[in-house]
Amino acid sequence: MLKQLMLVRKIQQRKDELAKLLEQEAALKTRAEELEVAITETQTDEEMTVVEESITQQEKDEKDLQSKKEGLEREIKDIEAELSSLDQKDPGKEEERNAAGGAETKKEDREHMTTRARFFSTVTREARDTFLSRNDVKEFLQRVREFKGQQRAVTGAELTIPEVMLDLLRDNLHRYSKLIGKIRLKPVPGKARQNIAGTIPEGVWTEAVGKLNELTLGFNQVEVDGYKVGGFVPVPNSTLEDSDLNLANEIMDILGQAIGLAADKAILYGTGIKMPLGIATRLAQTTKPSDWSDKAPEWVDLHETHLLKFDPAGMTAEEFFAEVILYLGVAKPNYAIGGTFWCMNRQTRMKLLSKAISFNAAGAIVAGMNGTMPIEAGDIVELEFIPDNDIIGGFGSLYLLAERAGGQFAVSEHVKFIEDQTVFKGTARYDGEPVIGAGFIILNINNTAPTTTVPFAADTANS
Repeated sequence: MLKQLMLVRKIQQRKDELAKLLEQEAALKTRAEELEVAITETQTDEEMTVVEESITQQEKDEKDLQSKKEGLEREIKDIEAELSSLDQKDPGKEEERNAAGGAETKKEDREHMTTRARFFSTVTREARDTFLSRNDVKEFLQRVREFKGQQRAVTGAELTIPEVMLDLLRDNLHRYSKLIGKIRLKPVPGKARQNIAGTIPEGVWTEAVGKLNELTLGFNQVEVDGYKVGGFVPVPNSTLEDSDLNLANEIMDILGQAIGLAADKAILYGTGIKMPLGIATRLAQTTKPSDWSDKAPEWVDLHETHLLKFDPAGMTAEEFFAEVILYLGVAKPNYAIGGTFWCMNRQTRMKLLSKAISFNAAGAIVAGMNGTMPIEAGDIVELEFIPDNDIIGGFGSLYLLAERAGGQFAVSEHVKFIEDQTVFKGTARYDGEPVIGAGFIILNINNTAPTTTVPFAADTANS
């Protein structure tokens, strides 16, 4: 108990010293701003010499201060690790120590903290704390606050995302995007080429002493580039004045959801113009596109064979599911690695459930419908932008989505100045297409031609 209290005291002492260093850092930043003004106002050689000496001293002071900060942060981290180890051996001591120090957390504060932490619900507390305590993340969040408070215009002021923050955005994109985990996602730094082996040739039978026949084997290739997806969102300044956890939560949560929704829609219905080529768009092609590469696999007209429909009127539940499975089987597994996925909106999924209830009153098929297609067993993905009665999907590994490296935030408090809001923008870059179009189908279960186009958010900023 005494050792734990001593460790707590050491942590507090280091944090007090760190707070003083932060005050010094603020003073250094003010001095740096004054130097920026002085540089523009220098007239004579003597004045330039004085400013140059001041800049040299400024750089030295900043380097020394950063070194001291890093040292204190390492000490705090080490002491906290030692304290955590002792607490694990005796969990009750932590509550006693908090009570002795008068540390109390109100119920409403705990609830507020829980709400703020929802973005980090998929990571451990240790990982979250480590993320927020990193110097690059702290610097990023501090710069955001500084931009909010600046009185001069912020023109093209880019906030480069620390590498750890970019990774976390990607992890949550998988949570918001329901399809990225179902397809072939490849992070690439530049233009990407996906090589495709030709159809497997058949060996030729001959006499034991006969000559071997030459077999034909070829390769194809598809190329993907990169297009930008994103937008900007206004964030209340009161949010910016909250804790670091809340700030990171709000910015990344909103941008992650917006980008994830756009990615899902493009994978299924993308036009291929300034965005990925979607599954539906590829299946609807009736003529070979003018930009179809000579290196790509031979273009095949799929609009009659893979855009399907049937009339369920008068069918029993058994006949209905037999027909569905028969049509889903049109998607060819050649080149595929892994299983299928089938996308539909909630109304269509409930329609399948109602048929399943009639098909098997014992509920076995219904249980299978909770997350997979009955009998066929492909994953079911609910997406509300898909039209009623349409089922779209196939073998996910046959869709290539190229993810470009890098990402940026930019911020300005002038766009929504009167509304007391700060505007953030977030971007990501993707391109993609069905590498083998025959691996996908669209099936309408109400005898209506499948929908192959859906509206996307209008690019009004560039129209």
